[in-house]
Amino acid sequence: MSPLTETVLFVFGLVALGYLAGLTGYLKAQSAEGVAEFAIGVAMPLLLFQTMVKSDFHGSAPWLLWATYFSAVALTWAGGHLVTTRLFGRDSRTGIVGGVSAAYSNVVLLGVPFILGIYGQQGFEVLSLLVSVHLPVMMMASIVLFELFGQGGAERVHPLRVLRRFLHKLLINPLIIGILAGLAWRFTGAPLPGLVSRLAEALGGTAAPVALFAMGLGLNRFGITGHIGPAVALSVLKLFVMPAITLVIVWLAGLPPLTAQVAVLVAALPSGINSYLIAVQFNTGQGLASNQMTLATASAVITTSFWLAVTSQVF
Repeated sequence: MSPLTETVLFVFGLVALGYLAGLTGYLKAQSAEGVAEFAIGVAMPLLLFQTMVKSDFHGSAPWLLWATYFSAVALTWAGGHLVTTRLFGRDSRTGIVGGVSAAYSNVVLLGVPFILGIYGQQGFEVLSLLVSVHLPVMMMASIVLFELFGQGGAERVHPLRVLRRFLHKLLINPLIIGILAGLAWRFTGAPLPGLVSRLAEALGGTAAPVALFAMGLGLNRFGITGHIGPAVALSVLKLFVMPAITLVIVWLAGLPPLTAQVAVLVAALPSGINSYLIAVQFNTGQGLASNQMTLATASAVITTSFWLAVTSQVF
């Protein structure tokens, strides 16, 4: 077994263990929230804080990386919206959920351990550049689109309301707090005290395995109870179309090989829990979002291996 294959199986094996722990009742269903809260609220912010303080991002071309990746996001989001509304006849609000589900990669719970396992710290530094803007960009896009289509386009968009909602959600997010705190400390130029560094390393080091286990444990809450047609179509967009678009764009843009590989593999990740949370927040398309997330995650063990092989050949 090659090291890359072993890493893919290790990553999705931890997700499977979490799923089985919940499915068999070995861990209580409510424990999923606690494990996920620790991963997202403590371990991941500390890992990102430490990365922002210590990493060297020179040569990663963040503006070009962001432009290429989010171009693929926009095209896939539009495709998901059109598939949901035109092909399956859902309303425009559900269409937004379809677009989010097709374009919103699980960059934290799945992306962090996956990229760390495949490319190590250098790959994670590239991923951190995407993580730092991924949530704000996707959140703002969702809020603006729901403001535009939330009442069928009948109400005028209020820019201040959009901005207020966006900033509130952004500034209370622990991942953003970890990133901003790390950048602020980096700006001072002061080294991390030994105790702070040890604490960050100890807790941040648990982020990857705990996040994967929490994701598997949480999947027990989401079954496949309908919406099969649109969920499959959106999963195809997420797992095949979006990474294919990303690969073409980053190749045309001439991104460095490691940066290009990370961008394509992030695009190939299945949809994250945030697509479902957005549907819950706006009270539409919850079943579609949860079913699509479950199907895409189950299929990703095969599709990510495919894109890993493709990127290794192309770049």
